[in-house]
Amino acid sequence: MKIALFPGSFDPITIAHVNILQRATPLFDKIVVGIGLNSSKQNFLSAEQRLQILQTVFKGYQNIEIQTYEGLTVDFCRKIDAKYMVRGIRSASDFEYERAIAQINQTMMPEVETILLLSKPEYSAISSTIVRDILRNHGDVSPFVPKEALKFL
Repeated sequence: MKIALFPGSFDPITIAHVNILQRATPLFDKIVVGIGLNSSKQNFLSAEQRLQILQTVFKGYQNIEIQTYEGLTVDFCRKIDAKYMVRGIRSASDFEYERAIAQINQTMMPEVETILLLSKPEYSAISSTIVRDILRNHGDVSPFVPKEALKFL
């Protein structure tokens, strides 16, 4: 069984995340969307809110599971028996960052391959950071988040 992890903070999830995941879904038997929890990071949404939003957004997908995790992403890969990690890239700077992380992960867990999917051009400007800023300033985020997430935001 080909199991992939799609890790992230998803604070909040964006339509760009959804698009990457939809495009990755046919490539694997199962994809675990891993909500990484970092106690030293100031989150906009609680872990419970993010979990609930993601469960709602991906409710109809048979091969997608949503889980939270703490610690090293490679340790979570071991726990769920994932041999692949899916990451999205919007820009050259994203590529450099993701390449470095993938190389470190490869050293720590050689049996995991990182699959980098390029963002569609129309999603390349969308990030959780920008969406959080719009939310904090009471703006309309509906063009940037999945419609299922709006009721939570």
